[in-house]
Amino acid sequence: MQTTRLRLSPGFVFVLSAVAFASSNCGAQSTAVSAASLSAKLHASRTAASDLELAGDLFGVPRGESRYLTREDLLAASQSMTVKPSEGDFTVRSQVKGVPLEDLARSLGVPAGDMVIAICKDKYRAHYSRAYLAAHHPVLVMELNGRALSDWPKDGQGDDPGPYEIAHVNFKPALKILAASDEPQIPWGVVRLEFRDEDAVFGTIAPRGPQAGDAAVRDGFKIARQNCFRCHNRDSEGGLKSGVTWTVLAALAANEPDFFTAYVRDPRTKNPNSQMAGSPDYDEPTMHALISYFRTFAPAEAR
Repeated sequence: MQTTRLRLSPGFVFVLSAVAFASSNCGAQSTAVSAASLSAKLHASRTAASDLELAGDLFGVPRGESRYLTREDLLAASQSMTVKPSEGDFTVRSQVKGVPLEDLARSLGVPAGDMVIAICKDKYRAHYSRAYLAAHHPVLVMELNGRALSDWPKDGQGDDPGPYEIAHVNFKPALKILAASDEPQIPWGVVRLEFRDEDAVFGTIAPRGPQAGDAAVRDGFKIARQNCFRCHNRDSEGGLKSGVTWTVLAALAANEPDFFTAYVRDPRTKNPNSQMAGSPDYDEPTMHALISYFRTFAPAEAR
């Protein structure tokens, strides 16, 4: 159940390309210094529609409260980067301005063990684990070629890629689980970032029951938490874009494994209106792992 949004919104592909730092190491250090000043720029309430909402483990902020950063303050702390035409869909080199998520988290006093969750205006969520942050260094982007993201053309559904999106510094797959490769999480329409304890968030979807330790179940868990969790939720965690919960996925995996497999590989054969990206390369062992994992959430008699 991959939901790589590059595939879902071809009108925004030009924005979601691989990113390479255009400046020197000295420039990167100055970005970290600039980002450190953001902690003093937090607002207790929204001042404009373009403000970025921040929540979770923020230093000095009571649990459950949000704070806001203005687009202007983020731009002041950003670094210019170059998108290479060879790495994306640009025909010419293009410039973006952004702040690495790791720098942003440090500037806000976020505990080192936290993950970053990007929440989008269409209820999609990207979960940046500690390992993902260390391997891929995702960047919060607020400007492309001198224009705010909200000023770029809308896609077929009438959405623009603003107010923020996340891109990467030379993304290279860091892991492979059976036939499932590491994929870039490149959300657009980002309106909120949450800084949360990774173990607590992923613990919500950790496999249950006596089969939880099986190798196939563990592999299925790793795939599901990177891919399925973006659009499907379990209770208050996970994305709400699809409207299909973890409980429904568990029921399908347990009771209709052939349908489940066909949907994951090519969703539109089962639902022509599906926005989910297919995973045709998921072979039998990969699907067995996913089905075995989701079955741990089904009632005992259906496992």
